[in-house]
Amino acid sequence: MTDLAAAGPQGDRSFVTGRFLRMLSITLEQLDAVRDANTRAEFAGLGARAKVLERETDALEREIEEACLAAFSGCTQGDLSFYLMVFRSLTNLERVGDYAFSVARDLETFAPRARSATLQDVLPLVRLLSVMVERLAYAFAERDVTAAREVMVLDFEQVDALYEQMQRASLTRLVERPEDVEVALTASRMARNLERLGDHLVNVAERLEALVLGAASPPARTS
Repeated sequence: MTDLAAAGPQGDRSFVTGRFLRMLSITLEQLDAVRDANTRAEFAGLGARAKVLERETDALEREIEEACLAAFSGCTQGDLSFYLMVFRSLTNLERVGDYAFSVARDLETFAPRARSATLQDVLPLVRLLSVMVERLAYAFAERDVTAAREVMVLDFEQVDALYEQMQRASLTRLVERPEDVEVALTASRMARNLERLGDHLVNVAERLEALVLGAASPPARTS
């Protein structure tokens, strides 16, 4: 681990930025693994791969938390706002990793029994969330408010609509094939986890917007 005391405030900030971006890139890797597994129609090991990435996320969360706590005393107001934004967002990114892992685990178990149409319902959400992660990483690295707002718009206008569409499709299939109740419930859970993942990305985007604009940090929308 980096010697934070020796690094100094600017070194700490670079350290935190790099680790925070790595947390976002892990989420992208988790989502990409889901898409790749579907493309290859090979889901074995998907949950194990996602679990490894989730553990890395947890380790990064601890490192960043330690760095932020060490930086809170003696930093400038601008740096304090940065560290607070990151510190408050750690729970969101940790939950993002949890949801991505849950989807990968469910998909590995669920895919052999699912109809292709049911699997295809998942992919538009996964692709859209991947775009959101990429835009959020860019927004954080470049302090780009426009990119942060794109994350919010994608969630409000597209993720929520796709979530509702997937839930309706699961319900329709359940009515048509009541014997597939377990599959339908699993599909519904996957959709809900993906929708929540998007909500947590929005929480981070909102805090980033507030940081760049110098406003008070908005309250989180998810628990």
